[in-house]
Amino acid sequence: MQFPDDLLYTASHEWVRREADGTVTVGISDLAQDSLGELVYVELPAVGRSLAATESCAVVESTKAASDVYAPLAGEVIAVNTALSAAPQSVNSSPYAEGWLFRMRPADSAMPASLMTSARYQADHAQH
Repeated sequence: MQFPDDLLYTASHEWVRREADGTVTVGISDLAQDSLGELVYVELPAVGRSLAATESCAVVESTKAASDVYAPLAGEVIAVNTALSAAPQSVNSSPYAEGWLFRMRPADSAMPASLMTSARYQADHAQH
């Protein structure tokens, strides 16, 4: 399993990558996609939607279960990965690259303290 060090993670298994322009890209972790199994459907938030931190904003559905995806921070959705409607399994094969879910413009430039480093995320979820 991969947990890139340049990302931040949430307790609910989302990852966050800060982009050079100040926006953030969001997806679900390798651990999350692995526990869900092969994804068959992804429901993404609408572009322009304002999200509160920890608000349910997307759904990933596998042959085993459907799972909510939560906004890792407050902000506005500025882009969604439309390729996932035709190829939701990209989240399984490439959770940190082709399998990203959406991009946000954060309401605040500071990252929330609730976001974890790769080492902390792995330590918190090592028993799973």
